[in-house]
Amino acid sequence: MKPVVFFFFSSLLLLLLLVSRSADSRCFCQVTGNLDDCACDVETIDGFNNEQLFPKLQKLLESDYFRFYKVNLNKPCPFWTVTGHCGLRDCAVKPCSPNEVPEGIRSAPHNKYAEEANMQLDECERTQQLGAVDVSLSEETREALREWSKHDDDAERFCVADDEESPDSQHVDLLLNPERFTGYRGPEAWHIWNNIYEENCFKPYAVKRPLTSDPFHSISGGEVRTFYSWLQGQCVEKRAFYRLISGLHASINIHLSARYLLEDNWFQKWGHNVTEFRQRFDEELTAGEGPKRLRNLYFLYLIELRALAKALPFFQQPSFQLYTGRTKQDQEHKELLLQVLQLTRSFPLHFDETSLFAGDENEAAKLKEDIRLSFLNISRIMDCVGCFKCRLWGKVQTQGLGTALKILFSERQIEALPTSGKQRPSFQLSRQEIVSLLNAFGRISTSIRELKNFRTLLVEDR
Repeated sequence: MKPVVFFFFSSLLLLLLLVSRSADSRCFCQVTGNLDDCACDVETIDGFNNEQLFPKLQKLLESDYFRFYKVNLNKPCPFWTVTGHCGLRDCAVKPCSPNEVPEGIRSAPHNKYAEEANMQLDECERTQQLGAVDVSLSEETREALREWSKHDDDAERFCVADDEESPDSQHVDLLLNPERFTGYRGPEAWHIWNNIYEENCFKPYAVKRPLTSDPFHSISGGEVRTFYSWLQGQCVEKRAFYRLISGLHASINIHLSARYLLEDNWFQKWGHNVTEFRQRFDEELTAGEGPKRLRNLYFLYLIELRALAKALPFFQQPSFQLYTGRTKQDQEHKELLLQVLQLTRSFPLHFDETSLFAGDENEAAKLKEDIRLSFLNISRIMDCVGCFKCRLWGKVQTQGLGTALKILFSERQIEALPTSGKQRPSFQLSRQEIVSLLNAFGRISTSIRELKNFRTLLVEDR
C-alpha cells in the first residue's frame, strides 16, 4: 500500500474512532456541576443516592406495606374520548386476589392512624362529649360535616386520589407489575405528554417547546431560544413546576430504556437498551435537549428528597404504624422507614423551599393555588393513558409527587403535630399517599442509579 493511501485510511479510521467516542460520551458530559435554582451539584446527589440511600430504600419498598397499592384503572378519561386501550400483552396489569393481600391492608382502612390510636381518640372524644350540652346531631348535619371534612382534605391535595371504597378499585402488587417498556408509543402517548405540557405548564401557545415529537411541526433554532428565554423570564415557582414535569418525564424514559424487552422467543429477556437511551437523551440526537432533561431529573430528586426529610416528624409519631397485621414485621419496617428518613435528613445540600412563594402574601397564595390546580389536572390526565401498566405507574408517580408538594407546603401543620395521642393532628397522610410517596421517590432514586449503569454500558460499547 502506498504511504499516501495508508496515511489517508489511517487518518479516516482515527477520525471515525474519535467521532464514535464523542457520540458515546457526549450524552453525559454536560450533566455535571451545580443545578439551576439550587445550591447543589449532580456529583453530590450521585454519591449520596447510589452509595447510601438507594440500597435501603429498595429494601423498604419490597415490604408488604409498600408493595400493595389500591388503584382504580377503569376511571374514564375526563378530557377526551379514549377510543380503545392498548392490546399489547405487556400493557396489562394483574390485580391481586383477596388472599394475596395482607389482612391488615385489605380489611378496615388504616389510612391515617393505627388501630390503637383510633381507639384512644374515640375514647377521648366520648369523654369530651359527656360534658357537652347536646351531642345529638341529625343525619343531615352529620353528612354536612363529612362533606366539609372532605372539602378541607381535598383543598390540601395536589392530585386526585382514587376512591379506595369504589368497587372498581383493586389492590395491585407493584413488584409483580414493574414499570418497564410495554410498546405503548406513537400518537396516543404523544398526545398525553403534549396535553400535560401545553395545557398545564403555564406556557403560551405561541411559545413552542423544543423537540415536541410533533410530526406536523419541526421547531427551529430560533423557537428553541424563544422557549428558553420565556422560561427564564418566569417566576421561580413556574420555572420549578416545568422542571418537575420535565424531570418526571425523563425519569420515566430512563425506566423504559433500562427495562426494555430485548428478546421475546421462548422466554422474555428484559434489560438495558443503549440505543433507546441514546435516542431519548443523546445531546445531538435530541437537539441539545437530553442533558437538560437529565438535569431536571436531578432537580425532581431534590424536591422529593426534601419532602421526605420534612415528613419525618409525622412518621415518628408513636401512633403511626405501617400496619399490615403482622406485628413484628410492621415494627421492623417502621424502623427501616425511619432509618431511610433520617438518612434523607442528613443530605448536606437540601433544596430551600422557602425561596418559593416568598413575595406578596396574596399573590403567593394565588400562585400556589394555580400550581396546585395545574398539578391536580395532570393527575386527572393519567386516566386518559391507554396502556394500563403506564396508567398504573403514572398514577403512582403523580400522586407521589403531589404528596411531596403537599408536605413541602404544610410546614406549619407538621410543626404543630401533637406529641401525645389525645388529639387528632392537623396534618394527615392516607396510606395511599404514603405508599405513592415512597414508591415515586423510589422510581427517581432508581433513575439516578440507572444513569450510572448506562454510563458504564456506553463506555463498554465504544
